[in-house]
Amino acid sequence: MTTPLRIGIAGLGTVGAGVVKIVQSRANLIAQRGGRPISISAVSARTRDKDRGVDLSAYEWEDDPVALARREDVDLFVELMGGSDGPAKAATEAAIAAGKDVVTANKAMLAMHGHPLAEAAEAAGRVIRFEAAVAGGIPVVKALTEGLAGNQITRVMGVMNGTCNYILTRMESGGLPYQEVFDEAHALGYLEADPALDVGGIDAGHKLALLSAIAFGTRVDFGAMELEGIERLSIDDIRHAADMGFRIKLLGVSQMTGRGLEQRMSPCLVPAASPLGQLEGATNMVVLEGDAVGQIVLRGAGAGEGPTASAVMSDVIDIARGIRVSTFGQPAEALEQARAARASAAAPYYLRMELEDKPGALAKVATVLGESGISINRMRQYRHAATTAPVLIVTHKTTRDALDHARQSFAEIGVVVGEPVAIRIEEV
Repeated sequence: MTTPLRIGIAGLGTVGAGVVKIVQSRANLIAQRGGRPISISAVSARTRDKDRGVDLSAYEWEDDPVALARREDVDLFVELMGGSDGPAKAATEAAIAAGKDVVTANKAMLAMHGHPLAEAAEAAGRVIRFEAAVAGGIPVVKALTEGLAGNQITRVMGVMNGTCNYILTRMESGGLPYQEVFDEAHALGYLEADPALDVGGIDAGHKLALLSAIAFGTRVDFGAMELEGIERLSIDDIRHAADMGFRIKLLGVSQMTGRGLEQRMSPCLVPAASPLGQLEGATNMVVLEGDAVGQIVLRGAGAGEGPTASAVMSDVIDIARGIRVSTFGQPAEALEQARAARASAAAPYYLRMELEDKPGALAKVATVLGESGISINRMRQYRHAATTAPVLIVTHKTTRDALDHARQSFAEIGVVVGEPVAIRIEEV
């Protein structure tokens, strides 16, 4: 086929400009791999006169992304604006209604509205592709929908927010407190406009919700996800973890159990020698486990112009080739609403608490743990000030319910100062 695939790009930030650069600089290669030329008909962004480091003079301009999505000379709408609602959602809906396929990097929109958008697209005979929405340049969506399509997926796990991984590894390497590294990351431009999207685990949670839907054949249910960010972690937690052969990561874990679908994004300890434990800086890693394939590990750049634009173009080229895959790997009407479940599998936990420095305090803590059915594996007490004593406990495998019972009981024994920190130790 020699008829060009004509695309319209809404959003000319870092990723949008990167897509334009690839289309302009790799035209022949893209045409050979896609089986047809790919051309840009029109673009849209909030401002026209911004220097984006790329020549846009050959393209029509639309101030309204919805108008861009409806243009007759656009076959494929590429949505790179971001935001769960507003112009991004309106333009995506307009593109589908006008009979266009959609490629998007918008994890928030799909995490909140993915199922109705997928239903609308499939009813219109269109596809929505979103490789760039999860883990930047890592082809994890394609791995699940295509490469592992013959597997019953048992677990999805990974580090999916490069900013959080940068903060945690920088704290460790520099011996720096959280707030200092947070400010450094902000100055470097690593944080979202709303930093809570990063450090609160929301951004990574959006990504995990999308992977869960593909992996387990369920409707996207971000609202059922357990979320905990990295704001409460201290440099002491990182040092103590290292003492015991662990590193702390903001880790997403999703698995289907007899009680329902578990989805959690929270700080976890992982073995320092494991692939996840060795992950440095802003790199992402996704671990997929299937009944036939076993465990595979995908690692790479989780953000940035080149990696994310690369993921966008992989979807664009697939559409040029005529590859049609349901949004979440199965027809939207076949996706079930999963029953949400809290993490039920037993695991060891790291506990850090401040105790009043008086006789019998530690014995009371040990009694509470014992009465809650929690066995102590290791315990350490570090140098301390005059009034409180920091204590670190690593438990044997226990349940979340038992741990919650113990934490409630700590408030009643009168020796624990402040709120204890509890971090799950994940086996990988």
